[in-house]
Amino acid sequence: MTTAGENRTYQIQPGERVTSVMAYTANLLVWGEVVTKEAIRVSTWLRTPSIPQFMFIHDARTVMFGGNSAPKPQAYQELHLPTNQIIAFHIRPPAHDPLDYEANEQMRKMEPTTALVGWFRFDGLIRMSTHTNLDRFLDASKETFATLYEVDVTQPAFPSMAPIHVPYIILRPDKVIFSPRTT
Repeated sequence: MTTAGENRTYQIQPGERVTSVMAYTANLLVWGEVVTKEAIRVSTWLRTPSIPQFMFIHDARTVMFGGNSAPKPQAYQELHLPTNQIIAFHIRPPAHDPLDYEANEQMRKMEPTTALVGWFRFDGLIRMSTHTNLDRFLDASKETFATLYEVDVTQPAFPSMAPIHVPYIILRPDKVIFSPRTT
């Protein structure tokens, strides 16, 4: 289920819905609202053939990282973010979609993993075969986006930024640094 703000500066059409999302690039955090067809599962949208070339984000906020001082959010009524620059993406909590797998599926395990994306750290679980490890999983995976589950998102350079917990996030493996994690 997804939700979004009540005071919109734009119109939605019948058959559409609004979802609050967060997207991460190499040095930018973006959050705001996207409008999609009701049938689109927004949390896995970028793994589908209907992926847009630009993600059109309404009522967007951005934080750019890279300086020595605490980053300050900037507001934009509209933002067109090239989807090929998105390294990580998720629905903004507390909203979420149902999980995208069967929990009792045999021969699968959840492997504790840390993923580093720009200035952010994602601690979560990657779902993989019980007969593999993170190295072989990443080497064999040809997906544009991989999924990390039960994720805690932190920003280590600025510990004053509160951690975010999300049920799952999609990541572009060829742009992410991964590390196995012990729990």
